[in-house]
Amino acid sequence: MIKITKVSVQKRSKERYNIFIDRGQGEEYGFSVDEDILIKIGLRKGLEIEEDELKEILDKDEEKKTHHLALHFLSYRMRSVKEMMEYLQKKEREPKHIDTVVKRLLDQNLLNDEMFAASYIESKKLTLLKGPLKLKQELSQKGVGQAHIETALEGFTEDEQIDKLIKWIAKKESRKPKQSVSAYKQKLAGQLMNKGFTHSIIEQAMREVTFEVDNEEEWEALTYQASKLKRKYSSKYEGYEYQQRMKQALYQKGFPIDMINEYLSREKEDDMD
Repeated sequence: MIKITKVSVQKRSKERYNIFIDRGQGEEYGFSVDEDILIKIGLRKGLEIEEDELKEILDKDEEKKTHHLALHFLSYRMRSVKEMMEYLQKKEREPKHIDTVVKRLLDQNLLNDEMFAASYIESKKLTLLKGPLKLKQELSQKGVGQAHIETALEGFTEDEQIDKLIKWIAKKESRKPKQSVSAYKQKLAGQLMNKGFTHSIIEQAMREVTFEVDNEEEWEALTYQASKLKRKYSSKYEGYEYQQRMKQALYQKGFPIDMINEYLSREKEDDMD
């Protein structure tokens, strides 16, 4: 039989209590418990408990610690069920306590993957430029089911996506030189695809933004790219084959064919001087 000899509140945590006991050899520190468990079980000075009862008390306290950890984790933002499970596992909580706590949080609606998905998408679309494909990938990695993801994405309409992209593209319209307008647009489209937007949505947004073509800048970009290509091809090819290689490479970089022909014509004249 174990007799409780003293109960005192902890200095650093007013919600936990130190329990001192006597097993027949004098008073010693026994264990600490959460205030809820102290009150529920009625732990007090003079109470006698069996060893099995003590094990049950300690087990309930460990479960309570797991619950506190979970609530602390939720205090920053909503979490998916998978995120919560992984967090508690990382904290080395007992599997049975994790299962019990997660079930309780689900019953209390403090964990809800459907609500989490909706909140996650709403938050990301307001603060970051991320498309539905990227958001779907991230939510899937967080363990959210596809049905919940699809439902949440219904709130991110195509019109809303296009509007966001138009604003983003418009800010990027004033490109740096040394690249054709066409190549720059392709570069922006690639960036947007990496951010999770579909090709269709990107195309629609691109059509709404007018990219001003400055002929001087375009010519400067062409001559810059051509000089790099010339170093690559001039030592391997000559004459007609060289011209065709240059023409094809510059065209692939988005320069108009008439401007390419003008450059190659001037280059040929310079070589003849």
